[in-house]
Amino acid sequence: MSDTIDYGHMMHLAMQGLVKDILAKVAVEGLPGKHHFFITFDTTHPGVVMADWLKEQYPEEITIVMQEWFDDLAVMDDRFTVTLNFNDTPEPMVIPFNAITTFVDPSVEFGLRFDSYEDEGGADLPDEEPDETPPQGDGEVVSLDAFRKP
Repeated sequence: MSDTIDYGHMMHLAMQGLVKDILAKVAVEGLPGKHHFFITFDTTHPGVVMADWLKEQYPEEITIVMQEWFDDLAVMDDRFTVTLNFNDTPEPMVIPFNAITTFVDPSVEFGLRFDSYEDEGGADLPDEEPDETPPQGDGEVVSLDAFRKP
């Protein structure tokens, strides 16, 4: 048992859960309105399955777009599968949630950026220890209303 609460890891898991819930809803209901997603993921991550020619073209990272045409979207606990169109060729993909580095829905100016965390045991946690020095100076409270669209 640890002496501290790993808020970063907990937020990471919560945000992965949010992406999973969004994709599960879209798998059942389709994309509503003008919603569309840009999903960037690490192509070297264990569990990523994609065509060899795509891995050669994108050896480290790829951004996929889920917008007007996608097929076979299925969501599991730790990954999702989808078939996308690349050069008029349908290509099935398997993408573990841990491989995702960004999830963006530009139609509503929503985006998430993920740091690298491993599923269980924290094997892929950041190498450096967090700075436990309390912040100095006055804090500032920022209202989220300033960032909302009218």
